[in-house]
Amino acid sequence: MQRHFVEELEALKTNLIKMGSFAEESIARAIRALLERDAVLAREIMAQDERINAMEIEIGDAIVDLLALQQPVATDLRFILAALKINNDLERIGDHAVNIAESALKYAEGEPVKPFVDLPRMAQVTKAMLRDSIDAFIHADSAKARSVLVSDDTIDDLNRKIVSELVALMRAEPVLIEQALDLIRVSRNLERVADLSTNIAEEVVFVAEAHVVKHHAEEKPSPQSRDSGSNPA
Repeated sequence: MQRHFVEELEALKTNLIKMGSFAEESIARAIRALLERDAVLAREIMAQDERINAMEIEIGDAIVDLLALQQPVATDLRFILAALKINNDLERIGDHAVNIAESALKYAEGEPVKPFVDLPRMAQVTKAMLRDSIDAFIHADSAKARSVLVSDDTIDDLNRKIVSELVALMRAEPVLIEQALDLIRVSRNLERVADLSTNIAEEVVFVAEAHVVKHHAEEKPSPQSRDSGSNPA
């Protein structure tokens, strides 16, 4: 019975890794569709959404069976509970990839707003956070997971800067409002992917250290240490 339980845990981990790799690939391809104005690629990503949804259902069913039939405790229980949350986070990341692809498709139909600068950087940091959170899960590496938590502030700053610049552009050139709104949607979806990657990293710390770092408050500077009056440029 114990050997069978271990095998089921390994299968659960393997399937989550596969799902994570697919989610990571979907985000990368969606960003490429935007930057290269590739409508064909955007449509492919939108059409493949059912794959990650099916994976979420399969993994969710396996988790329910493990909880109901094996009655895990201690580290095994923490791992299964974390897997339940990570499964949901990865499915939502897949949804955000579709959202980005939809915006990329619309953006490809119009005139480009301006040369991309901050958005590719935001995408790069977000993809690194997702990749590192998955790697941290694979290796139960809480140190790498904590590095993901720290990166979340960078994404928040970039999102604020991008949105501020695009709002100013819309005011100056109303003809570009639709294109600018598409890019704002992309930025906000990337921010959500970063948040979900942070959630995964928090679960890794929970599994590895039996320590809850929800909302990673311990990683953030106090409000007094922030320069709240600064205006991202």
